[in-house]
Amino acid sequence: MSWTARGGVPSVDGVLTAPALVAAASGLVLGLGLIVAIGAQNAFVLRQGLRLEHVLVVVAVCALSDVALIVAGVLGAGSVLSSRPWLIPAVCFAGAAFLLGYGLLAARRAIRPAALLSESAGARVGIAATVATCLALTWLNPHVYLDTVVLLGSTASTYGEHRWEFAVGAGVGSIVWFTALGFGARLLRPVFARPAAWRVLDAVIAVVMILLAVSLAVRGAGEL
Repeated sequence: MSWTARGGVPSVDGVLTAPALVAAASGLVLGLGLIVAIGAQNAFVLRQGLRLEHVLVVVAVCALSDVALIVAGVLGAGSVLSSRPWLIPAVCFAGAAFLLGYGLLAARRAIRPAALLSESAGARVGIAATVATCLALTWLNPHVYLDTVVLLGSTASTYGEHRWEFAVGAGVGSIVWFTALGFGARLLRPVFARPAAWRVLDAVIAVVMILLAVSLAVRGAGEL
């Protein structure tokens, strides 16, 4: 079956055609290419997966956020960002401040490690705080808007009537990636049975977050 756009809304009709398959495959490949990288969001999902802490919720929040952004891009939200240039530096500075704080917390954990895999080690973070952190890492990242909304949205538009197949492919890519990352992280738990391994992971996360914060601040200054 195929997805066709009727009045801007995708619907199922008929048989999946070759152009539709190409659009869906292209969306899948491009979507994965944009999210399969070391970044704030992926580092957070990985850490939650290793701790076995609210993994399903974190995966769902990340995947659904990505799908929402993809749909927004296909519906033309990218043009809104282009027409309001002040939004980009504002998001850059907000994201930089948040990532800097998160990076400093990770650095503190790296300097003062704990056996986080044991049930009694460290206080477990509540689900509300976990969701809030996950949402902030997702929605305060300007790269999400530039890559997912603008780039995916503009690319989807090149597929014309098959733009929704492209969006479905990109959405499937996000769901598959975050599910694999969150639930697959447990395979690395034997490695992280040693506090030293957590120390290295938190050090890497700290460096990534702080570098991203600096790059966002520089980008925001450049957009002024």
